[in-house]
Amino acid sequence: MNLIIFAGGAGTRLWPLSRTKTPKQFGKMFNGKSTLQLALDRIASFGIDHVYVSTNEQYAKLVHEQLPALADNHLFLEPVKRDVAAAVGLSLLRLKKQGVSGTVAVLWADHLMTHPERFITALNQAERIVTEKPDRFVFFAERPRFANHNLGWIHVGQDLPDGSSEFLSWKYRPELLVCEKMFGSGTWYWNPGYFVFDLDFAISCYEKFMPEMYAVLQQIVDDESRLHELYPTLEATSFDTAIIEKLQSEQAVVLKVDLGWSDPGTLYALKESMVVKEDDNFTHGEVLVHETSDCLVYNEEDKKLVVTIGLDGMVVVNTSDAMIVCAKDKVPEIKTVLKKMEEEGMEGYL
Repeated sequence: MNLIIFAGGAGTRLWPLSRTKTPKQFGKMFNGKSTLQLALDRIASFGIDHVYVSTNEQYAKLVHEQLPALADNHLFLEPVKRDVAAAVGLSLLRLKKQGVSGTVAVLWADHLMTHPERFITALNQAERIVTEKPDRFVFFAERPRFANHNLGWIHVGQDLPDGSSEFLSWKYRPELLVCEKMFGSGTWYWNPGYFVFDLDFAISCYEKFMPEMYAVLQQIVDDESRLHELYPTLEATSFDTAIIEKLQSEQAVVLKVDLGWSDPGTLYALKESMVVKEDDNFTHGEVLVHETSDCLVYNEEDKKLVVTIGLDGMVVVNTSDAMIVCAKDKVPEIKTVLKKMEEEGMEGYL
């Protein structure tokens, strides 16, 4: 199996811990390691020769610094962001040009897991399923721990003889009341975004469903000197919209997993991923909390104490050049504030 870790996100929802030049997947916030390094650690048993990383050109140096064993031709760079469909398609055609064939797994660089050994088991099971029948995708569905309405969800149908289950539908960030019903149904799972497929089959899907994108990507791979000219012209669309939604029902199956998975994609989600109970606080650095619950209090300054009194459901982050204090249900507004900062000439803080 060959595995591609996608590490091109900007991580704006984790500002100020994540910045444009150093997005969240490169921040060493987890026992001195970044989530990119943890992603590689989880799949180390497959061997570094089977691992590839896709990211933006501006992060190439960071990837090399954090993953020094990764070969140059295993780092796939894109000059601008054109969403997941283009990034995945470019990586697949680059793999094909290097003579790769067989099963491929698409993974992400900004997630956490408490049961990585189960992840390896699931990847091996997915590879067997794809090998037996190459014309289908295998998606992972994480057992939900609570009604998280900030995630994508995947609807799972009947169990199948090969250990997988029917794929029924997606739902991205459902409203809280809807999400609570989905959680109670037992048939909706969190969608961590991992999937496994046969390389040639996936490329044929691009050729069939996204012929214009496929043609441009093939031109790029045939002549990489045209990357900066052609890649920005591609349609920015999700992989789900471009490929998955156009598959026949029998061409997609689901593996139900319990990986202890979390996506610390926002400051409050970071808190959720690091605590046992919802009311627990997560603190970092020189911090003192008093009569405080359900809060993230994160301090990066060594000689500065951050104290909270009487807070509930808040995010407090202090860095050397910026501080944010935000109610947990207002965390999505961070992106709006960053846009306002850009408009007002505060790019140095982004």
